Amino acid sequence: MSIITRRDLMKGTLAAITGTGATSVLPAAASGTQTNPAAGERKNKIMFALMAGSGDLQTLGLQMGVTHVITGARGLRSGGSVDEYAAALQRQIDDYARTGLKIAGFEGPPVNHERIKLGGEGRDQDIEDFKNAIIAMSQVGLDMICYNWMVNEGWTRTSTSVPERGGALTSEFDIEAYKNRASKIGGGGMGFGDKGGASRGITEEQVWTNLEYFLKAVIPVADKYKVKMALHPDDPPVPMLGNNARILTSAANFRKIMDMVPSPMNGITFCQGNFKLMGEDIYVLAEEWCKARKIFFVHFRDVEGTKEKFREKFHDNGLTDMARMMKIYSDNGFDGPMRPDHAPAMGSETQGGRSSGYGSVGKVFAIGYMIGLCQAQGIPYE
Repeated sequence: MSIITRRDLMKGTLAAITGTGATSVLPAAASGTQTNPAAGERKNKIMFALMAGSGDLQTLGLQMGVTHVITGARGLRSGGSVDEYAAALQRQIDDYARTGLKIAGFEGPPVNHERIKLGGEGRDQDIEDFKNAIIAMSQVGLDMICYNWMVNEGWTRTSTSVPERGGALTSEFDIEAYKNRASKIGGGGMGFGDKGGASRGITEEQVWTNLEYFLKAVIPVADKYKVKMALHPDDPPVPMLGNNARILTSAANFRKIMDMVPSPMNGITFCQGNFKLMGEDIYVLAEEWCKARKIFFVHFRDVEGTKEKFREKFHDNGLTDMARMMKIYSDNGFDGPMRPDHAPAMGSETQGGRSSGYGSVGKVFAIGYMIGLCQAQGIPYE
């Protein structure tokens, strides 16, 4: 089974646009933060951000007024000290600053946490690294980590070539297709970010135990140093994927996790599509958790179908009232980063015959749509 990573997908997308594997050169400086002129001086503002990857997308983002980036931490080796980590993070901040971009947070843990999720040998060292990374982040002014607890397999799709509007391509998950593929290859479907260990399996009890162990060690440090821990739901939010149990599949389980180690820093990445697929009322849920200051990061996306079979939609043609969602975030105090997620492939990005969900053209369309939602409703953004 070939392993497809998020980085591979984004590299392929860039090559499709430029005709080469090279990234474009970013401008020397951004023109500054663009704020909705109709919004007044409201305290909370939605911070639009794009996922780091290709220089092309970052350039396009700057041209649209998007000056924040979501990225992964670089250069944090196992066993590193707080000072070493802080120096590495500062270099990363400075690299983005030279192009006019600010890091809004890390998507993906700053250090490897696979052994922690598995409860394997070496997890205590990895937890120490995680705590050191949190302290280092606070020292350089970074305050948000989006992490997941999907064990052995990351976010998973069974097709990346589903036709969408006007010849665009989107991705799909179908549990039956997954099972058929898994039965042929001995575990694991078409997992993006699959670590190759899907056939080993893990029980629900083990997943809960390992998460509690991690939270009890890490959240007190995050609380002390004011770094938000934004837990992402399982994608897809099914209770079992192959031999692997999944627990981040309901709002009730998220409430259990937040109650497990109570802290203002123990919160959520509100990935709209996944909570919708859980069968939750995302309008009510977003309002509840925004008021409770538990949503630290938003993945703005829409899907069609059920958790057993669904496909990604454009931001403007799904069943979710996206204007209403944007207003709920703003009216109820959300002031963190928000990025578009899993956009269909458009234009020349469809030439490879698949949609990574991380294409530049789809993200440009999505950001423009999101800005329009804010301007039409007088919602503050930057």
